[in-house]
Amino acid sequence: MADAFFQPISGMELPRFAGIPTFMRLPHVPEGHPRERDVQIGLLGLPWDGGTSNRPGPRHGPRQIRDYSTMIRAQHPVTGLRPFEAANCADLGDVGPNPVDGPDTLDRFERAFASLKAKGIRPLSAGGDHLCTFPVLRGIARAAPLGLVHFDSHTDLFPAYFGGKTLTHGNPFRNAVEEELLDPKRMIQIGIRGTMYDSADRDFAKAHGIRIVTIEELFARGIADVMAEAREIVGTKPAYMSYDIDFVDPSVAPGTGTPEWGGPNAYQAMQVVRECAGLNIVGADMVEVSPPVDPTGGTAWLAASLMFEMLCVMVAAL
Repeated sequence: MADAFFQPISGMELPRFAGIPTFMRLPHVPEGHPRERDVQIGLLGLPWDGGTSNRPGPRHGPRQIRDYSTMIRAQHPVTGLRPFEAANCADLGDVGPNPVDGPDTLDRFERAFASLKAKGIRPLSAGGDHLCTFPVLRGIARAAPLGLVHFDSHTDLFPAYFGGKTLTHGNPFRNAVEEELLDPKRMIQIGIRGTMYDSADRDFAKAHGIRIVTIEELFARGIADVMAEAREIVGTKPAYMSYDIDFVDPSVAPGTGTPEWGGPNAYQAMQVVRECAGLNIVGADMVEVSPPVDPTGGTAWLAASLMFEMLCVMVAAL
């Protein structure tokens, strides 16, 4: 049972458009706060998009997701789970990036997440572009590689652009496998689609035993069947969940930098997360929400709703 301190503000007590926004109206518990030691799941922002290769803007994602997340209520509509009563959850604020120095930002993120792991806090993050996931994994998976459930339209297993060793949002998982932060035999990437430069990413996946489920296979087999396979691949050992909003069709979630047509609708976007119930998710993120290309805010609201679904999976695993 969660401590009363960690209960979110109810819309019955203060209108959702009022007050200072925090993730899901949870208490803000910055580093060093006396109640930080009691946090079990920490929600935090990673406002940085220095790894983008197309349209920038995800650096603004955490702020808008946080604002829209004030619409989240206390109880899951299907399972009846009340996650804020089952675990101590808090908004830990943002990890401050260096807006003009990418390597320094990655180091800052890594140190922050290593600190959270040392304190026993499981992170649920809002990005930021998908490169943000890489330092998170460096922070929490140095001791032992994690499994991965990855929802995306891209594999993010690409070689470095323009040669060299450039880190971008197109190669966080390639680098994570090479640094043994992820166990490729316990990785599944779902929803992959779109035109391709070549097959370098698919070749890497095949060589390392990474399971790729294309959007065509997902729709042909159905979500329940594919996610049953995902649960089998990832197993019961600790795993990470990474959700790129461009997994969702851009007719539903246009606010992203590298959209690909032919994706799931909003209900299907939530259903895949619900089917992860039972997995030991020790960390998760929602990335690539770009408010400048969606003035309606609908993409951020979907992202906030998906983060609630992810939170419920994480709480059940405690």
